[in-house]
Amino acid sequence: MKKIISMAVLTAGFAASGVFGEFSSFDWPQNETAADSFFSYFGQLRGGTISTSLIFNDISDIKAVQNGELLLTVREHTNDYGWFESTLGNAVFIAHDDDLMCIYGNLDEDSLQKDLPQKVEPGTFIGKSGNSGWQEGLSCLEFQVLDTKNSNAVNPRIPMPRTGTELPLYATNITLKDDNGIYHNPLTEKRLPSGTYSIYKDRQKTAVPAKTTVSINGAAVEHIQFETLCEKNGKLCTSGNKNYSVEELYPDSTKELLARIPLTPGKNTVGITITNILRENKNYFFPLDIY
Repeated sequence: MKKIISMAVLTAGFAASGVFGEFSSFDWPQNETAADSFFSYFGQLRGGTISTSLIFNDISDIKAVQNGELLLTVREHTNDYGWFESTLGNAVFIAHDDDLMCIYGNLDEDSLQKDLPQKVEPGTFIGKSGNSGWQEGLSCLEFQVLDTKNSNAVNPRIPMPRTGTELPLYATNITLKDDNGIYHNPLTEKRLPSGTYSIYKDRQKTAVPAKTTVSINGAAVEHIQFETLCEKNGKLCTSGNKNYSVEELYPDSTKELLARIPLTPGKNTVGITITNILRENKNYFFPLDIY
């Protein structure tokens, strides 16, 4: 049986905060790879929840990203930690500077170092990537970063080096869902009743924005950020004007929430900005007549 390490066991009571630039930089946890070759981004829909992991797409040696202290090694085929479940398979937990804890999961058991030093340095060999976790048969690293001071899951790409071309982000098939559950296409329906609307775009299979911003007539009314994830009532959430659970953020496997906004009578231009980890923006605008 695979064991799952609940984030609630490791850090209790998540609270989201913006963290761009707050932490010192990491080395790569494996051989450097192109930024557009990750299998799955932090914040992606995976296994019915919002993923706290960055999933690599290459088999590689795994190494410590920073000076740190070994906290825990979990092996898939022992019963040492059978009282809680884990999707991580063989995993190593290391405490680093800035109150960060890194989890190196989905490791190959045979390569997992049995004599890891208590004090690790950048580049310390941990093991090789494997397929011990629930990674759909992929032999690749599942990398997580927890901010133990603020009790958040942190996007690993924030402290990691950023090299190569980013996967492009798109806002395709924009729809507005009213409080009656009816979807509207702002490209073809320019006149809508006043009310509160949930705005969705097509969910991309791999890439996730670092942040989405929706404005009305040039004034920002909502940001949803993927810098950190918090936990609310036992569920992982992103933060915006409220904490959004997986059911709200990803109502099905095809849609991703951009914002929930009020539209009042008059001429309203809805602006959508999608921001990547490099703070590069893509902008979309929809003029609407609200009655």
